[in-house]
Amino acid sequence: MDKIRIAIAGVGNCASSLIQGVHYYRDKGPEEAIGLMHWEIGGYRPGDIEVVCAFDIDRRKVGRDVHEAIFAPPNCTTVFCGDLPPSGVTVRMGPVLDGYSEHMRDYPESHTFVLAEEREPTKEEVVRALRESGAEVLLNYLPVGSEEGARFYAECALEAGVAFINCIPVFIVSDPAWAERFEAAGLPVIGDDIKAQLGATITHRTLTDLFRKRGVKIERTYQLNTGGNTDFLNMLNRARLASKKESKTEAVQSVAAERLDWENIHVGPSDYVPWQKDNKVCFIRMEGKLFGDVPMNLELRLSVEDSPNSAGVAIDAIRCAKLALDRGVAGVLHGPSSYFMKHPPRQVTDDEAYRLTEAFISGDWDGKVREMPHRRGGARQQAGVQG
Repeated sequence: MDKIRIAIAGVGNCASSLIQGVHYYRDKGPEEAIGLMHWEIGGYRPGDIEVVCAFDIDRRKVGRDVHEAIFAPPNCTTVFCGDLPPSGVTVRMGPVLDGYSEHMRDYPESHTFVLAEEREPTKEEVVRALRESGAEVLLNYLPVGSEEGARFYAECALEAGVAFINCIPVFIVSDPAWAERFEAAGLPVIGDDIKAQLGATITHRTLTDLFRKRGVKIERTYQLNTGGNTDFLNMLNRARLASKKESKTEAVQSVAAERLDWENIHVGPSDYVPWQKDNKVCFIRMEGKLFGDVPMNLELRLSVEDSPNSAGVAIDAIRCAKLALDRGVAGVLHGPSSYFMKHPPRQVTDDEAYRLTEAFISGDWDGKVREMPHRRGGARQQAGVQG
């Protein structure tokens, strides 16, 4: 098979884990493919992915080979495949826009971004770089809260004619106006806000769905997360969290038997603990009632390395986007979006999302997605957002 040529906006921990993973699985067979949801999608294996273009704003990454840049500070994720040959791809300066929160200047350089002094590129220059590199798929890995940045790179993808995967909680793919533009341009899109392979949100969703299926009434629940990477440091600025909180909360609300009022559900980042580095610790509590209105509660602690936990999902999303390009499928890929992302355009149960994705991969999907049952409350109340 041909290589899948990808571009990356944001060479952080997630990009590091993704690129390490591509090389880690390149020389392995399917019997050794531990940690993958799919060894092969449409004939493409993980090792068929190739980074041909990358953008960042940190002076320790800009101007360096991408295989060096992924190990530069403030990246702090686990190194599980560190002996990489030069890629021949130099990290380019990207536009800063709102991709950098001012409060991060108050922390040591080793823990935060150090802005490069290179001139920021124009949109035309970014589009030209994407075209000249031969990129087919652009991944958005910008920090949470990068509303302007996400829209900038989405525009660049449209103009350059590349598929777009939005891994962050800025609502691009779930915005009908954007979705229509990509469909009109003949380009597939997957988004928004990547789910981890086995992380806080997918675990919380699974438990919520289990409560519903077993007839247990949920009365209150929370999900608290701590971590020590730049994502958690960035999210100390609560002004950048609105879409993240909505995305994570809606992912849980959408599979509940009955939506909880906003004061009875809290899902979102909690605090930054520097020594945790890329380790994320999640605390989930669920309170409810069983048969006979007898009360119960569940508490769970989950500890995962955050960035590798999303990389296996990204590898599948990339291959689904490429498969859509090969088949001439444009617009939102609803099955993969619902399976891989927290805030897809249409929320379905994880069982249904899995079925739709398998049908898409096999070519048996008819393009239809069953809507979730109607739930009470307005849009912001439904998402658990205090308005």
